[in-house]
Amino acid sequence: MTTTDPSFRRRLLVESLTVLAADPSVQAVWLEKYDIPTDEIALDFDHAFRMSEQLVEEGQLSHDVLPDLHGIDMVFNEMSGEPNAARWATDALSSDAGWIKVRELARRVLIAELGEWRAPMPAICVIR
Repeated sequence: MTTTDPSFRRRLLVESLTVLAADPSVQAVWLEKYDIPTDEIALDFDHAFRMSEQLVEEGQLSHDVLPDLHGIDMVFNEMSGEPNAARWATDALSSDAGWIKVRELARRVLIAELGEWRAPMPAICVIR
């Protein structure tokens, strides 16, 4: 499905940030509920992040949050690769420095954009 609706793209970004900003225990329950691996959190963000520049151009996102979004992307890039496989375990959500930094940055973006970082976790449809 393709959509050019800026509000839809903004919602995708906000939902991915909501998952990133959540407390580790909430993230773990959400992953288990949908039976998805931890790296799906980062992949979901990556899809939404790629639209952030366009969202700024359309007035759907503040330019001021782009450095934090790029920061999240950089942390995930640093966490990639086989030597970092343990960083993608569900247990790592609460202890890994990368996940802690990502959580901090995501919360900062949500506060800047919405005035609050806590929101209900998004419902998703997993196609297998």
